[in-house]
Amino acid sequence: MVQKISDDTVNQMQTADHIQSWMVAQIAEQIGVQPDEVDPTVTFESYGLDSAQAMSIASKTEALLGNTLSPVLLWHYPTIASLSQRLAEDLAASKADFFEI
Repeated sequence: MVQKISDDTVNQMQTADHIQSWMVAQIAEQIGVQPDEVDPTVTFESYGLDSAQAMSIASKTEALLGNTLSPVLLWHYPTIASLSQRLAEDLAASKADFFEI
């Protein structure tokens, strides 16, 4: 049997759009541009992030989501848009598992 998730809990879950907006802001901050200059459909590689910048964003993303990120995710989901969607799906699945009884 699955317990119904409350509306408050659903509202607290991170959506792909929220994660994407947050990641755009983080990358913009790291590379010194305005968020509207960051295209979520181009590869992370195109932003020229160095390893320290990438690690900073990864660490902040882990803190935001409360999950450890696999480095392989960036290989399989090389854009902000694709990674945001995957992270939101993973987060929703882990939240659903948490509420299953």
